[in-house]
Amino acid sequence: MTDQTTQNNVPDLAHMAETVYIYGYPLVYNLREIGDIAAGSQRFPEQAPFNQFGHARKLAGPEVKFVSPNNDTNYSVATLDLRHGPLVLHVPETHGRYYVLQFVDAWTNNFAYVGSRATGTQKSEFLLAQRGYEGPIPEGMRVIFAPTSICAIVGRIQVNSEADLLAVRELQDQFTLTPLSVYQGGAAAPAPAGVPSPDPRVGSELLWWERFRVALAACPPPAADGQLLAAANRLGITAVESPYVNPDPALAEALIAGTRMGTAKIEEVMKNQPASPTGWQSAMHNFDYNLDYFELGTLDTPDWKISDRSQAYIVRAAAARGGLWGNHGYEATYEFAWIDTAGQPLTGENKYELHLTTPPPVDAFWSLTMYNVPDFYLVANPINRYSIGDRTPGLKQGQDGSVTIYLQKDSPGPEKESNWLPTPPDRFRPIMRLYAPQQAVLDGRYALPGIKRLA
Repeated sequence: MTDQTTQNNVPDLAHMAETVYIYGYPLVYNLREIGDIAAGSQRFPEQAPFNQFGHARKLAGPEVKFVSPNNDTNYSVATLDLRHGPLVLHVPETHGRYYVLQFVDAWTNNFAYVGSRATGTQKSEFLLAQRGYEGPIPEGMRVIFAPTSICAIVGRIQVNSEADLLAVRELQDQFTLTPLSVYQGGAAAPAPAGVPSPDPRVGSELLWWERFRVALAACPPPAADGQLLAAANRLGITAVESPYVNPDPALAEALIAGTRMGTAKIEEVMKNQPASPTGWQSAMHNFDYNLDYFELGTLDTPDWKISDRSQAYIVRAAAARGGLWGNHGYEATYEFAWIDTAGQPLTGENKYELHLTTPPPVDAFWSLTMYNVPDFYLVANPINRYSIGDRTPGLKQGQDGSVTIYLQKDSPGPEKESNWLPTPPDRFRPIMRLYAPQQAVLDGRYALPGIKRLA
């Protein structure tokens, strides 16, 4: 493409760049988080090198700078690099305690589950291998094939109280990953290469595109994404050598514009999802964008897929921005609230209540967690309470079994403080999590009531 041709097509290239940016956003974002965990970033308590579990030893608080973490379970996260061979995953007997290991590929697709719902709570071992692996499989092991060589296991183990943490820690230490070569008595494989690095000569304005270029080469997408790859090729993303070191000025202009437009589109989709009549946005189907790879514990059915692939790309990007590593709705359902029953934004300048005439029907547990806006981090408060739910000590119920939760920045008073979820002084966005939701939730017969402003 000549410089003049490029110049004449800058608007068209910018719109193409917007589409490609949305397509690649989850991959770039996810690999950054995976790389930071493996490198020991202080942003994460679950620090561990590749192919090892890192554990959060306490429930998440405001110090965790990660999008929308839960405050119900202890996280155990393993970043995986399977290029040097398979790994053997060992899981312990949890004696009925809820847990889930969610397998997330580099593109943020949930491709497998191990845990209470999917495989039970008994002691088990599984073989984790790259897609296409044809080597030995130890007797009795089920194989989980990963769509990308770099991926993650996101584990969550139910914590009932602070006093329960010791028992959970003992369980966490029994989740292990062992190279198959070592498991079979041989030598350990070479150290994992990990997340690819961008060319350091690329300037900050195009650094995202360079990160996408090297990530795409390391983690190819499914063949069905061919149309997007053709667009990416026009923008230089499939080039072996970086075209962003000394970029054509018109191409750089288009990429910068595409970044801006793509970012705005992701924010718009994330915030403007259809809401229920009571103001809740359901994320039940926000993680249905995996259309290609279904391993152990997933449901490969039309009702858990976004049939329009273009729409799936947009939903995937918005999900990464607003709730990275969320589960499919059949494992855990998330409900987001931005507004009150009058349609006004939720803000700590007001006082609110959420009256649950019937608590959510779940097979595991439910909770409401508070987040600030726009970062979606947990909110520091004087009673160190970041979520409230059916396991909250002292939670009061009405004689009819109903539960009223008070959302405000200051205490509602001694009689109501047991049911108080503190808010920040300004905008906030709570999330209701329903773990192992029952059919009434999944088919819509159970709906959350709205958050009502009191003052």
